[in-house]
Amino acid sequence: MRGRLPAARQALPWILILYAAATLLHFAHNGEYLLQYPNLPASWSRGDVYAAWFCLTALGVVGYALYQRGHRASGLTLLAAYAGLGFGGLLHYTRASMAHHSAIMNVTIWAEAAAAALLLVNLAALRPGTPGSMPPD
Repeated sequence: MRGRLPAARQALPWILILYAAATLLHFAHNGEYLLQYPNLPASWSRGDVYAAWFCLTALGVVGYALYQRGHRASGLTLLAAYAGLGFGGLLHYTRASMAHHSAIMNVTIWAEAAAAALLLVNLAALRPGTPGSMPPD
């Protein structure tokens, strides 16, 4: 168990980059092909999609900054919320089945969800109370 914490700490920035890239890929595809995504609200614009990505990513940046500055519990909480929002892309399947989405749509949706899951697993290893972790804020 002792070796997991340093490895999780070292992996965190790389997993965050991977997750941010996966969310950008998904949101960019949404923004550029908004009209092709089945049953999305007609009121959504390309700018709305990119603004949502920016806000989502800002949450992750703030969480990581807090974590790096020693506010471990609050930083990990924000990072967990950031990661949890990565499963929101799966809501596309409440509007239409996988078969009604193109292959690239499905790839971007699942890549984002997989990266979110990876981030959550990494964060679980860093949470306060994990053997070898730092005490909470």
